Amino acid sequence: MELNLDPEILKAFGFSEENITITQIGSGLINRTYLVSEQLADKKYILQNINTAVFKNPEAIANNIKAVANYLLISSPDYLFIKPIQTAFGDEMAFIKHEYWRLLPFIADTVSLDVLTQPLQAYEAAKQFGKLSRLLKNFNVSKLEQTIAGFHSLDLRFDQFSKALICITPEIKALAKIQIDSALAHKYILDFYKSYAHSVDLPDRVMHHDTKISNVLLNADTFEGVCVIDLDTLMPGKFFSDLGDMMRTYLCAFSENETDLSKIKIRLPYFEAMIKGYLSEMKSVLTPTEKELILFSGKYIIYMQALRFLTDYLNGNIYYPINYESQNLDRAKNQFKLLQEITLNEKELQSIIEENLV
Repeated sequence: MELNLDPEILKAFGFSEENITITQIGSGLINRTYLVSEQLADKKYILQNINTAVFKNPEAIANNIKAVANYLLISSPDYLFIKPIQTAFGDEMAFIKHEYWRLLPFIADTVSLDVLTQPLQAYEAAKQFGKLSRLLKNFNVSKLEQTIAGFHSLDLRFDQFSKALICITPEIKALAKIQIDSALAHKYILDFYKSYAHSVDLPDRVMHHDTKISNVLLNADTFEGVCVIDLDTLMPGKFFSDLGDMMRTYLCAFSENETDLSKIKIRLPYFEAMIKGYLSEMKSVLTPTEKELILFSGKYIIYMQALRFLTDYLNGNIYYPINYESQNLDRAKNQFKLLQEITLNEKELQSIIEENLV
């Protein structure tokens, strides 16, 4: 869909509206994304509007990306790290009519997938996310700000769930009883994490925090990994955040919106490919404790997401967009089923992990 934008936005990045075309692209739910094509220069760029309803402090995003970019420029100058192009005034972002905009380079001959269709794609994506973590292993994470406070804090998500329980009507409680009981029964995951949370062997690292397949660029022909994109949540976290989110989003052929729970199964070839890709980069970096908790990282993130969907349903669907009233409850059911599948297949999954740690 071709469209026009405020000329002030274009001017901020040195464009003239007469010589460009703008098309809205992308399937992301947070930021609006556009492809900007310069006709005379035959160049393309990615223009994004930052959603300040989600990211309250866009400057933190810009500062984090700039700090990491500067570090990688010195430590790994050949690494392709997608950082914003400065405005015509030398800023990291443009602030136009109470909105933040940024311009990114367009990487030709690449593809961003919405759905995994072969294990190779899982391998290459996991390798790219692992590579970013490896290259930043010595980066001082205290230099980075939280762009979304408590984003992957299971403690916070359980607290939000507990508060929602207090306020719900008996009717809602009855409808969600099975999922509420499941949420309470799985609290052992939070308790187990707390026993490790402050261990020096479970350090804070620079994490991407949103490692779904669409956030990595692959070669359009070979699917070889090219680079990681969408760095809004690049901030300090535990290794759970990246590896666990990959498990949550790569291992099942169906998303959290699937209501036929019989379809929620673990794809072992995808798990093996993901583990191989990630550990090809991170095996030498992870501590002994982190290596012990590789499979737990999936349980942690899946349980956290189940809690978030369930809490949103209990609160009246105020965060996640829905197409029908009980969708967030159905999403919670889906995630609890995925968590169950991890547990049912735990022996085989752990065996794959151990084989790749040798």
